[in-house]
Amino acid sequence: MKKQVVHLAIYDTLADWETGHAIAHINQRQWQREPGRYSVSTVGLTLDPVTTSGGVRMIPDLVLADLDPGDSAMLILPGADTWIGGDTLAPFAAKARRFLDAGVPVAAICGATYGLAGEGLLDDRDHTSNVAYFLAMTGYAGGGRYRDEPAVTDRDLITAGATNPVEFAREILGRLDVYTPEVLDAWYRLYARSDASAFEVLQAATAQ
Repeated sequence: MKKQVVHLAIYDTLADWETGHAIAHINQRQWQREPGRYSVSTVGLTLDPVTTSGGVRMIPDLVLADLDPGDSAMLILPGADTWIGGDTLAPFAAKARRFLDAGVPVAAICGATYGLAGEGLLDDRDHTSNVAYFLAMTGYAGGGRYRDEPAVTDRDLITAGATNPVEFAREILGRLDVYTPEVLDAWYRLYARSDASAFEVLQAATAQ
């Protein structure tokens, strides 16, 4: 089995909570259909350290300019204050276009959906975000495709709002086929609803 890399974009003011569930369980072998199939690598505009919203210092593994969609299983774009009010992170939106054109999935949450809207990537896809008027500020043409849901997947694009990191992770894990459908359902019930009965399903998967 060839290990595949999921790329996590990192930049200043990255919202720490938005991708934690997804990247932790991509890397955690427990319950997985093919344990160890994926790894997570970080990508930045440069190799300079970035500081998250929570004050965590992170150092990118890779420079964005060197990231080829053909070498990636997915690009995950967290939210950040730096998506709004400037074009600092525009290169990430442009790279997302390259990924989607190549048929490689992209997952964007919170402010990253704002950046993708500005890039025109939400004009012809069902999508969601924090609220509809948040994206409307970009002047994009996709307002009619907005869905008031925690997370939405349309073709190779996953979108979610800032308060829905578990639903965002569920869509990512499902798109990557990390778990069987039964295990993914149990995973979601446990982490989103604290459903104790779901743990029995996960324990059974561990024993296999």
